[in-house]
Amino acid sequence: MDLTHFNEQGRARMVDVSDKEVTTRIAIARTTVTMANDTLLRIKAGTIGKGDVLAVAQIAGIMAAKKTSDWIPMCHPLPLTGVNITFADNGADALYIEGTVKTTGKTGVEMEALTAVSAVALTVYDMCKALQKDMVIGPTYLVSKSGGKSGDYVQK
Repeated sequence: MDLTHFNEQGRARMVDVSDKEVTTRIAIARTTVTMANDTLLRIKAGTIGKGDVLAVAQIAGIMAAKKTSDWIPMCHPLPLTGVNITFADNGADALYIEGTVKTTGKTGVEMEALTAVSAVALTVYDMCKALQKDMVIGPTYLVSKSGGKSGDYVQK
């Protein structure tokens, strides 16, 4: 497969998507923040000193998805039609984060979904670091994507 982010001189370029078809694009990404059980319990109880960790992190994820092209140099700025962040936990030491991003456009939203969950995890870390500095973020990965010329993808 040819790398499309290089021009005829071998230098970086933003891919021209002018001729691509407009389709509905959806991407889902996940990450995990592993922490002490006490930290997870305090997040769930809302007793972290900086405030409601999940509410703040959720907003951070939505904001990050909308600003992905400001972070990732070759990423197209996209009009997102939806961003949803959800949380789950294992009742012990892991907070699971999932982000779903949607648009109707000429290029996909995989980077927006990955950026969203990364920002959520970093916000959780930031808000809890006074309590615990050895939290671990990851793995972070694309779960699925749909729409576009390359078709659907589901992580195996």
